[in-house]
Amino acid sequence: MGLLHLREFQPLHIYSTHAVRRILTEENSLFRVLARSNPPVKWETLPLDRLIPLLPPTSLGAKDGLFCKAVPLLGGFPDYVSDSLRGSMPPEEAVIGVQFVHKEKRFFYAPGVAGEGEEWQRIVDESDLALLDGTFWKDDELISAKRSRRTAREMGHLPLWGERGMLKRSFRLGKTKRVLTHINNTNPILNEESSEHRAVRDAGWEIAYDGMEFNL
Repeated sequence: MGLLHLREFQPLHIYSTHAVRRILTEENSLFRVLARSNPPVKWETLPLDRLIPLLPPTSLGAKDGLFCKAVPLLGGFPDYVSDSLRGSMPPEEAVIGVQFVHKEKRFFYAPGVAGEGEEWQRIVDESDLALLDGTFWKDDELISAKRSRRTAREMGHLPLWGERGMLKRSFRLGKTKRVLTHINNTNPILNEESSEHRAVRDAGWEIAYDGMEFNL
């Protein structure tokens, strides 16, 4: 709905994997309104694991441009995607994190981490700032709260606690500021008096809040 709302105010320049573009334009009738935008929507395909310029350098050899790299996170396509379309698209394009590079600074944004593979952890370690998936504390959080029959991992979110949870992963200490975002309202880390909140802070993580700012 965000794209549909924004089109009323400004021309859209949309960066996405080819698979996500197909989902928005081929099967979701709601998004056909994008095709009628004036000026028309400009689509840019995000290649995986390769830096592309969002803002080019001011001169040849300068490092002052803004670059972006799509990092596959190995999550699944949404349930509403048909089996036929799902089977025709590269699965690694379903869920990505995005690393932004400006001069010598790197920022990684990944609010939906399934926890598969190791590449995303390497990207975290090489970044100065990483905003990562903090959706759920436990794998059965929504089941316990009687909000869903699905686990966190079945929904594509690595829980913070438990075996191979986010807090159990080994990240390089010292360089990266690691911040949890996309936090569900059932997650007890939102309670600053809770043991879960203390466990997150003791492990060296920060918890995102509305209006949070960073200087790199």
